[in-house]
Amino acid sequence: MNKKLKARLDGLYKTFDLAFLATDPLEFVHNYDDPGDREIAGLVASSLAYGRVDTIKKSVAKVMDKAGAHPAEFVRRFDPVKGKALFDGFVHRFNNGDDIACLLWFARQMIEESGSIGGFFMKGYSLGHRNIKEALSVFSKNVLSLDSSAVYGEKSLHPKAGVRFFFPDPEDKSPCKRLNLYLRWMVRRDRLDFGQWEGVDPAKLVMPLDTHIARISRNIGLTRRASPDWKMAEEITEALKALDPSDPVKYDFALCRLGILDKCPRTADALKCESCLIGDICVL
Repeated sequence: MNKKLKARLDGLYKTFDLAFLATDPLEFVHNYDDPGDREIAGLVASSLAYGRVDTIKKSVAKVMDKAGAHPAEFVRRFDPVKGKALFDGFVHRFNNGDDIACLLWFARQMIEESGSIGGFFMKGYSLGHRNIKEALSVFSKNVLSLDSSAVYGEKSLHPKAGVRFFFPDPEDKSPCKRLNLYLRWMVRRDRLDFGQWEGVDPAKLVMPLDTHIARISRNIGLTRRASPDWKMAEEITEALKALDPSDPVKYDFALCRLGILDKCPRTADALKCESCLIGDICVL
């Protein structure tokens, strides 16, 4: 174990706490006390977690405003036909209102079938798996096999249907950043994450890999890979397991703040690098 690396990342983990929640879509999940409501808020917030943070938060807010004070009840009563009209005009980069209506319609079907989204996820989960890869693959396949005809008007989900973007498959080499983010929120338990999917072992989670994590992880020696794919996410996770075998993705929120808050520049910056909390382990 690299003692200096662990010391710096543990310091980073302690520094970026709830005070920085407003810089992350996880903020929306913290608006609810009921686990069912948090499950829905987390699904929406993580699904839309691509692009600039301010844009993400505006889009998530639009959906959650429609869902009201009790999003789980909203989803249990969700009518996909009325939902299409309710979210008409919604746009978040390359997803539209139909995609949100289908996402919520899928959520209702998962809850009706398994009692919760977490219960639906557990259908593909096994403690015998090395990590979450197999369970994620089964989850995405199972979700995309649910009925979508009331939203998209076709018996089979079109290959280019926007809702597919929310449920990538690690077998296709996707890093599955947003699904891994959702899992982090639901599985881990600390001041940030909720730990309400108790059947899933946090040690099996894989790092939610975005451009910030990929770049910073290369800078501090967590990966040598160039392509931000599933293998890179696994490699970073394995490196972090040397620091905390039972909870390797605990460092995700803190590391990501360095990029989101522009504390870690793409090229060396004397002022920023001098004050960086992990500057002495960075190769930048």
